[in-house]
Amino acid sequence: MDNQELIEKIAFNIVQGRVEAEDEGFDEGLEGQPAVTELVNKALETGVDPKAMVIDGLTRAMEIVGEKFEREEYLIPDMLASAECVGIAMDIMSPHLLKAGVESKGKFVIATVAGDLHDIGKNIVSIMIKGAGYEVIDLGADVPTSVIVQAVKENQAPYLGLSALLTTTMRVMQEVIDKLKEEGLRDNVKVLIGGAPTSQAFVDQIGADVHCKDAFEAIDVLKTKAA
Repeated sequence: MDNQELIEKIAFNIVQGRVEAEDEGFDEGLEGQPAVTELVNKALETGVDPKAMVIDGLTRAMEIVGEKFEREEYLIPDMLASAECVGIAMDIMSPHLLKAGVESKGKFVIATVAGDLHDIGKNIVSIMIKGAGYEVIDLGADVPTSVIVQAVKENQAPYLGLSALLTTTMRVMQEVIDKLKEEGLRDNVKVLIGGAPTSQAFVDQIGADVHCKDAFEAIDVLKTKAA
């Protein structure tokens, strides 16, 4: 199997949501065949360029998953399975990417705001941003405003992602932005917000920078506006 074939197999298995050989995929008859873990390790052993794996394997696979999600062929659990594959592949490849001199594009703090326990959307965004080459500091769900601001400060993070799925908790995003201003950090950090009740109008209202309707838009934003 040549390098390009290996990368294509990695991408195929990410789309299938297969972490390990014993996992089933969406297509029949894949159980027992090498999956993302085995293929990434094999690719590294045979000297495949880890950067090519990220661009042609991981990123391409998640573009396909995004298209399937938009066409409603995939639901959130399907997208989450693929995102988990990307997260595991990135964990395996991280030391090799560092060795290859692939620098982090910057630190990205991400959290679901206080009072909100929803984290599926945030987890997908977190994994995708990691796959795009950022150093992600994921604070989890129901995170107090002071903890979020402290993490931005300690890490001197140029990016902050805030998520909320409830109309009651989305108001906390305003508190985070006010606290960033108080601490003199607001001008140094791009604030991206997302979650079902959020919108561009809400971004304008609270003084955030960008609204992202999903993980794919977050990546696009980072490539353009926030870059």
